[in-house]
Amino acid sequence: MAMQISNWLSEQLLNAALRGIPFDPPDEIYLALYTSDPTSADTGTEVSGGGYARQPITFSAPVVEAGKQTSKNTADIEFPIATADWGLVSHVALRTAATGGNLLWSTAVPNPRTIQSGDRPKFPKDLTIVRFNQ
Repeated sequence: MAMQISNWLSEQLLNAALRGIPFDPPDEIYLALYTSDPTSADTGTEVSGGGYARQPITFSAPVVEAGKQTSKNTADIEFPIATADWGLVSHVALRTAATGGNLLWSTAVPNPRTIQSGDRPKFPKDLTIVRFNQ
């Protein structure tokens, strides 16, 4: 999954690289599920209620794969069991906090799925989540 960078992160990186304004990276990164495109402006609809909670995610060191810088999650990511229907999950995003915080990247899910009560969404280890063109 190639991700779209958020306006917020773009601003932080440009200020750090071009203006010498320090960027304070988040202590943890969380995977969030969406029922609509978060867009680079952070305007999508995140799943809420029914036992939903963002999940922490840890990444590998970047490597070059097929000519692109890539980082993958280092462990399976399991969301809580849905206690109500969450709707059609069409996008995922990386965020800077368990609640609130800032959007980092987002992408469409290759195979959107309707999460119903009793389901437990899972993303496997070594899923390519962040990729940059070189």
